[in-house]
Amino acid sequence: MANIFKTIDMKIKNEELDVDFIGGEDRLTPEEEKALSEFFKQRKLASIKKMTKKLVGATKPKTVSA
Repeated sequence: MANIFKTIDMKIKNEELDVDFIGGEDRLTPEEEKALSEFFKQRKLASIKKMTKKLVGATKPKTVSA
């Protein structure tokens, strides 16, 4: 009977891309720069809130009911 749980050798293939830039050839417009800036600010705030929530939750004393 064949072993149905064969080990699978998975190899990671890394290929170096030959690119000089990522994105379009044009510079970002002021609106695009502002949109990206706001996006990263919101992402950072969300990350900080998540970490704060974890820390506050970890330090709260647990109540034991009898």
